[in-house]
Parts: sequence; C-alpha cells; structure tokens
Amino acid sequence: MSAIQIGDSVTAIYKTGKYIGEVTDIRPEHYLVRILGVLKHPMQGDLHNPKQADVGFFHERKALSCREQTNVPKTMVKHFDGEIPDYQESLKEAVEKLKDSLKADDSEWASMSLRNIESLEQDYFKH
Repeated sequence: MSAIQIGDSVTAIYKTGKYIGEVTDIRPEHYLVRILGVLKHPMQGDLHNPKQADVGFFHERKALSCREQTNVPKTMVKHFDGEIPDYQESLKEAVEKLKDSLKADDSEWASMSLRNIESLEQDYFKH
C-alpha cells in the first residue's frame, strides 16, 4: 500500500478511541488527523490502570469532536477506503456498542464507566 499523504482518509487510534479522519499534515513522528467519524468510543477511567475502579481519579473520557484535529503517532494511522460515516451517527453507534459491552460486565469499573457514558450522552446528543 502507498504511503499516507495529506488528504488521505485514515483510521486513527488515539488514546483508547478509534476514529475515521483525514490527514491534514505530516510531521516527523505524527500525522495531523481531522476527525470525521468515531469507530470506537474511548474507555473510561484511568488510562494507566485500565478497567480499575479504585483509582485516584476516574476520568470521564470524551470522544474527539467532529473536525477536531489531533496528532496521532504514525504507527496508529492506517489507510481507510470505506465510506466516511456521518459523525453524529458514528458517535451514537460507538456509544451504544460501548454501553452494551459495559452492561454485560458486572464490575465496579463497568458501572462507573456506564455512569460516565450516560453523562456524556446528555452532552453529545442534546437536541
């Protein structure tokens, strides 16, 4: 596959979320990616202690917003050749998938994560 160029559609993994976006700049170690869709919503809690509830601060992690640009390490960016989804629809699907997996987990971490996600939904989908 050819090298990634400015303007290419890509998937990008940032922290624990996975996104569809467009490369807007190429830097020595990173691609600057404009976010256009969400494939996987970020995990909740402490990134350094995944799936642990008993941490100093249980972070609420939002998905990157539509058209937000972020530096993603080059190793975490791959070509994407599918159709770019509507951002809001893709966010809603990613949130639903995460909620379903959390509801199937009876741990304290999952219940704390679910509370965060339900709070984020109020912010994401206010009409």
